[in-house]
Amino acid sequence: MCAQLLFFDNSVCLGCGSRVAYLAEAAAVVALRMADGVLVRADGEPGAVRHCANQSTARCNWLIAADDPNPLCVSCRLTSVRPNDNEFKAMHAFANAESAKRRLIYQLQVLGLPVIDRGSDPARGVTFEFLSSRRRAVTTGHEGGVITLDLSESDDAHREFVRQQLGEPYRTVLGHLRHEIAHYYWALLVLDAGWINEFHRLFGDETEPYDMALTRHYQHGPGFDWTGSYVSQYASMHPWEDWAETFAHYLHIDAGLATARSFGIEVGEPALSAGAAVMRDDLQLSIAPMVRNWLVMILALNGVSRSLGQSDLYPFVLPPLVVEKLDFVHRVVASATG
Repeated sequence: MCAQLLFFDNSVCLGCGSRVAYLAEAAAVVALRMADGVLVRADGEPGAVRHCANQSTARCNWLIAADDPNPLCVSCRLTSVRPNDNEFKAMHAFANAESAKRRLIYQLQVLGLPVIDRGSDPARGVTFEFLSSRRRAVTTGHEGGVITLDLSESDDAHREFVRQQLGEPYRTVLGHLRHEIAHYYWALLVLDAGWINEFHRLFGDETEPYDMALTRHYQHGPGFDWTGSYVSQYASMHPWEDWAETFAHYLHIDAGLATARSFGIEVGEPALSAGAAVMRDDLQLSIAPMVRNWLVMILALNGVSRSLGQSDLYPFVLPPLVVEKLDFVHRVVASATG
């Protein structure tokens, strides 16, 4: 083994040529070797492993125990519907969607949030349906633990067209999955866990008829002052969507900071003072250090992006009420994970 930097999607070390793969139990990309005809970890940790059966189909680099009766890894087995193998364009989009889902599942596992397979627990589990809209109408969304994704979202041109039509700051497959998994977690983390009264105070009454809210949003748009209360236009439509957008945004921030730490990125002055000044002193929130670190980081990264002639990497503003909502998500997650 060498000291080559490895990335989350790697299957081969570019330094020494060793086979590598992601092992969920270790939450790490590990080097592999063959020993007596079986695949094992090169660092000597016990236990034989094998590659997920979707290694080629979905470009999956995750491992499972050699004696696991399920041929799929813990991420791939959550997908219950996918395109046929002969739908070549759809299968390429499917592989992209699975790549984004692996990042989602990794983050949820690191946070300690439950990821329950609906196949083993239909009442409380979650499953993913990745469908192509080339031959049928597909609506991205969540219902009863089933998360559906229109695979056309994996097409850059289509996604950018929709993003501009809806006036969204950015639109990604991973962002979709984070949003839809938030709907799944609402019942588990808020309703069942006794947080509903505080949810009502911050987000509103979720019993408002959803269809009416949807019609109102697309006919009249958000109020002119939505930026002071919501993280996105779509969040202003209904309390459920406000929760989902805020939860997804929390995952964005958490992942961004974790990646920055893994690369040893630290930002100093003048971003340090500028980011700290954005946070109100009277907001004594548990999430305040996390948001402050994020604002400092993103001030620098947005500057770098502009210097390369690109749009802001993070085109959002976090007013005090949005930070309070993020703090609610932070505390709910912490309560659920200990």
